[in-house]
Amino acid sequence: MPAAQHLEERLHIFTTNYDRLVEHGCDLAGLRIIDRFVGALNPVFRALRVDVDIHYNPPGIRGEPRFMEGVLRLTKLHGSLDWFFDPDKRRITRKAIPFGAPSDHTDVPKKPVDTVMIYPNPAKDVETTQYPYAELFRDFAAVCRPNAVLVSYGYGFGDDHVNRVLLDMLTIPSTHLIVIAYQADERLKAFCANTRDAQVSLLVGSHFADVLTLVENYLPKPALDFISGRMVELMKHRPGDPNITPGSVVPV
Repeated sequence: MPAAQHLEERLHIFTTNYDRLVEHGCDLAGLRIIDRFVGALNPVFRALRVDVDIHYNPPGIRGEPRFMEGVLRLTKLHGSLDWFFDPDKRRITRKAIPFGAPSDHTDVPKKPVDTVMIYPNPAKDVETTQYPYAELFRDFAAVCRPNAVLVSYGYGFGDDHVNRVLLDMLTIPSTHLIVIAYQADERLKAFCANTRDAQVSLLVGSHFADVLTLVENYLPKPALDFISGRMVELMKHRPGDPNITPGSVVPV
């Protein structure tokens, strides 16, 4: 599951999984998701690439809208089990299937052909060139620009159509790839053999790959708040004070 972030932009999560684990986690955490679907009762997939986002105007400040916190972008490169193709209206919709719904749920597809998913098979590289996967991979290709940083967690580097995008991204000297994995298998070693060491960081082993350890000790604060960031920068340049720690409230 790669996740990319460009300077001054939203965190963008890309996943090849069909499940709704990311969506379920965002619901529990109260996060808002921006994807290509438009609508509330019956969301419809749109091919428009309008850069929609959520901002707010701070009280007392005009003309300086800021990013609203708790918002991320999500792209499911191989589709999702709650996406359906409507042959009558020729469009893709998303149904409100509960998380963990039983197989006999009324909205669970009875035939795999009714869903919008790319199943593991030798032809999936070609299938990604079709609609809507081509639109999704255009979003993924946006990581191929200067200063982009992509974090890979749980991805096995076995999909050539994904690896090509990653290798294209790494042709730009200012980009960087961080790989978090339980072990360095042959696929990962083969991929790294085609990259420059300075542009790839490997966090390999059960210590780094453990989600709880990763979140509590290594991941940064999930915020885009300018004030918090500015406070941290000011504290870095202040003389050492044992009573002040990063994240604490500093009286003015």
